[in-house]
Amino acid sequence: MDARSLLASAARLRPRGTAALCGPLRLTYPGLLGLASRLADCLESAGARPGDRVAALFPNCHLYLACYAAALERGLVLMPLNPRLSPAETHAILEHAGARVLIGDPALVTRLVPGATAAAAEGWAAVALARGDRALRDEAPAGAVHLYYTSGTTGRPKGVILTGGNLAAHVEMTIAELEFSSRDVWLHAAPMFHLADAWAIFTVTAVAGTHVFLPRFDAGEAFDLIASAGVTVTNLVPVMLQGLLAEAERRGRGLPSLRLLLSGGAPIAPRTVARVAEILGCEYVQTYGLTETSPFLTFSILDEAARRMAPAEQARRRARTGRAARGVELRVVRPPGSDAFEDVPADDAAVGEVVVRGATVTPGYWRDEAATEEAFRGGWFHTGDLGTIDGHGSLNLVDRAKDVVITGGETVYSTEVEHVLYEHAAVREAAVYGVPDERWGEAVRAAVVPRAPGAVRAEELIAFCRERIAHYKCPRAIDLLGALPRTGSGKIDKKALREPFWRGRTRRIN
Repeated sequence: MDARSLLASAARLRPRGTAALCGPLRLTYPGLLGLASRLADCLESAGARPGDRVAALFPNCHLYLACYAAALERGLVLMPLNPRLSPAETHAILEHAGARVLIGDPALVTRLVPGATAAAAEGWAAVALARGDRALRDEAPAGAVHLYYTSGTTGRPKGVILTGGNLAAHVEMTIAELEFSSRDVWLHAAPMFHLADAWAIFTVTAVAGTHVFLPRFDAGEAFDLIASAGVTVTNLVPVMLQGLLAEAERRGRGLPSLRLLLSGGAPIAPRTVARVAEILGCEYVQTYGLTETSPFLTFSILDEAARRMAPAEQARRRARTGRAARGVELRVVRPPGSDAFEDVPADDAAVGEVVVRGATVTPGYWRDEAATEEAFRGGWFHTGDLGTIDGHGSLNLVDRAKDVVITGGETVYSTEVEHVLYEHAAVREAAVYGVPDERWGEAVRAAVVPRAPGAVRAEELIAFCRERIAHYKCPRAIDLLGALPRTGSGKIDKKALREPFWRGRTRRIN
């Protein structure tokens, strides 16, 4: 499969019918192809040449899809930008990447580059970024098509290089694993600048399916759009999923057009998985992956034997991280700091680091040889995630290596505590993390969003945990919040939760 010709191929496969629905605008695939060609001409007029980095700054819309296709067509390396970053953060990324051109929504572009002369056409603006620094002169690696900057929740953002080969392998894998066809209608609800959604641009186009765009997530608007457009599949970050479930409950009806709902990026309770089937009436699949892996590594797709199990057991299995996707080699090895690079026992109890390799894995980080060498120790990509694996090859994540809490010499995996909190009927969302403690080194703390204001007290939740897990694992304090801080991709930002405590080195929690 030639990744650069996906849109042209879709135009031949399906020349008529709606390919993209963006507000009142409807486009066919030939219409999208023409739009992408005009956008590509605009990029070249602004000075972009093959191998140059082109930064894109759009909300979810048909123009973003055309921009991805235009960059592929002309051999440009597209850099999707997070519009929630500050101008200073964005400028640092542009400088590091050596971006030649910035293209996007005119309001977003002029906010970032005040007073810039922008060539506006059909809803976009392109601005040349003239620079003479080293990054601009650096050539992109062979085959590079995308440069994604990580959210930086664990440190300085890194530029993840993805190639046309990575993209093509991921498209072929997701079509097979998730059974995509031209009958599918995809809702772009998660942000298109992030691979939580961007992967679907290519997979859905490859099968000549239909794209539907939601510029900003609102549960009510999402529910209406899924119903009216006949959306069959989408990927929602956990907070979006919870919002859609609450909206369906409020309306007292499901979404019969949906065949599949994907989610990942945070643990999910089996009870929530069961509610997806009961309330929305569709199948649920938990996913796991990273920007560095295009993104998907695993799916919690049930085999035939598991589908014959009781509903409660099916929900439990769907809530797991799942088995390796086709073409992905996955191991769980002794955790960081261990002398031996060997697999942990497949007993679903021994914890190790997840390492992977395969055609969807990045060749490395942009202008960061040290980070690349560190990530690929032993010839495998080290994810930094900790998990267990059972005898059937089913992975279950327990934590990020950097999120593990060491309290009084005991290891606490935040995911285990979060799962317990999610068992409480009054808990909508939970995040567990470590804070400094004079006596124990670190103490376990949690932030919880209740399902309704006043629905639960912190003391009640702590007691609930103490009834179910060892006391040293239980939160010593719980903050009840209206919302949890999030990264631009919608993941819970534990760094933001921890930072005030570590900055001030607060006193021991009683």
